Amino acid sequence: MARYVFITGGVVSSLGKGLASAALGALLQARGFTVRLRKLDPYLNVDPGTMSPFEHGEVFVTDDGAETDLDLGHYERFTGVSARATDSVSSGRIYSNVLEKERRGDYLGKTIQVIPHVTNEIKDFLRIGDEEVDFMLCEIGGTVGDIEGLPFFEAIRQFAHERPSGQCIFMHLTLLPYLSASGELKTKPTQHSVKELRAIGIAPDVLVCRSEKPIPETERAKIALFCNVRPEAVIPAYDLTSIYEAPLAYHRVGLDQAVLDAFGISPAPRPDLTRWKDVIDRLDNAEGEVRIAVVGKYTRLEDAYKSIAEALTHGGMAHRVRVRADWVDSEIFEREDPAAHLEEFHAILVPGGFGERGTEGMVRAAQFARERGVPYLGICLGMQMAVIETARNLAGMKDAGSEEFDHEAGERRFTPVVYHLKEWVQGNHTVRRKASDAKGGTMRLGAYTAMLTPGSKVAEVYGATSIEERHRHRYEVDIRYRDRLEACGLAFSGMSPDGRLPEIVEVADHPWFIGVQFHPELKSKPFAPHPLFADFVRAAVEVSRLV
Repeated sequence: MARYVFITGGVVSSLGKGLASAALGALLQARGFTVRLRKLDPYLNVDPGTMSPFEHGEVFVTDDGAETDLDLGHYERFTGVSARATDSVSSGRIYSNVLEKERRGDYLGKTIQVIPHVTNEIKDFLRIGDEEVDFMLCEIGGTVGDIEGLPFFEAIRQFAHERPSGQCIFMHLTLLPYLSASGELKTKPTQHSVKELRAIGIAPDVLVCRSEKPIPETERAKIALFCNVRPEAVIPAYDLTSIYEAPLAYHRVGLDQAVLDAFGISPAPRPDLTRWKDVIDRLDNAEGEVRIAVVGKYTRLEDAYKSIAEALTHGGMAHRVRVRADWVDSEIFEREDPAAHLEEFHAILVPGGFGERGTEGMVRAAQFARERGVPYLGICLGMQMAVIETARNLAGMKDAGSEEFDHEAGERRFTPVVYHLKEWVQGNHTVRRKASDAKGGTMRLGAYTAMLTPGSKVAEVYGATSIEERHRHRYEVDIRYRDRLEACGLAFSGMSPDGRLPEIVEVADHPWFIGVQFHPELKSKPFAPHPLFADFVRAAVEVSRLV
């Protein structure tokens, strides 16, 4: 039976609960325990899949096809444990499940209420996989006091009450604001946050206090006294240069020990932090720098491409170089010459996205990279724009475009070399979709196998001819144009097992030009950089040495 750590937040949002949870998971692993991390989000969307990236950042996709919160990306990157659909749930999903059961008559005519029906549904979710790991870390989104979060707080209170003594603890993350006028840290917001938590029946066992300034021992003792927490369980959390410093930083201030003490685990196994020391060594002792332009449509919010940013960092670690990623709005290239903006970069990456806005700029970025011999990595939409660029400029298809944009094109009409995916094989059955289907959860989602052409660049990069990568898209490159495009030098070097869906394209007579329909960034980790990103950065390093 797993031990549960419930991570809550107070005072303000965006304090780093996800990072603290991920770092704690990594530290428990370092002590020899098995872990799984989960996110419970109070918003009413069923999942983040239909949210704008500007609203919620990137959507992290699991192997089994769930569209989840970006915090699951942190969990995977820090622990290496592949997330599953059962590791993420929202109020929308919980209420949807309850209402479906009510319509089926599962409640036998009972009046449906938040307590017990909604809270029971949350508790049922928490119990999934209970016997699989030593520790289950469950992060509650938002902050204590949010009205939409109350069912989750009540559910975890009940859950802890129903479990055997010592099986559940609560970790609360708060802010200690610093007032420069008086030159002091203020503990009152933390005290009020804990008071709010205790008012709904939850007493924190561990307090993690974010602060810009060192927290004096007198203030830690004051927090411990007024919040009824042991002094050694008041954990300072300071700003870090890199998120990957978090496991070592939290270990130094005793977070993992405080959690084990709260469970009464003594003596605690000694941690092996070799992995994280190596990660920090590669970051702190970089032997050079490369500049990579990320030409996308959501560049105003870096969290929209969070996994890409981290995967580039991991690729740099593989070669002990620092990757400086510059976020370039692709719409600029619809008005201006890309050369003026891209000449100083060592490589270009065009990521995924939806809709026509900015795509002509992506096409021009792909053209610049192909013609100038600059390393290029196109991901999902970035691959499709590279195919359209080749079709227009090398294959003579001046009106080549995507079916995705036809309804936005007005009087213009494209020859769709990229079309709406209507049918594909998933496992042992065929999935069928129509363009008129609801948007949520209807894309090609999750892990699929791709077969690589022996001797191709990607087969060399992966060191294999069969791979499995995660997808999130509803449009595909039309295989009918393969011969015409390959005659122009764009090789289809990765295909679905049935040979119907292009997964990877590459330009053979180019230093490094690869487009992939999937999202390799979702599987990259600091201690295991994704091979595509590692080799992409290597190619950028070679360019930097020629400049």
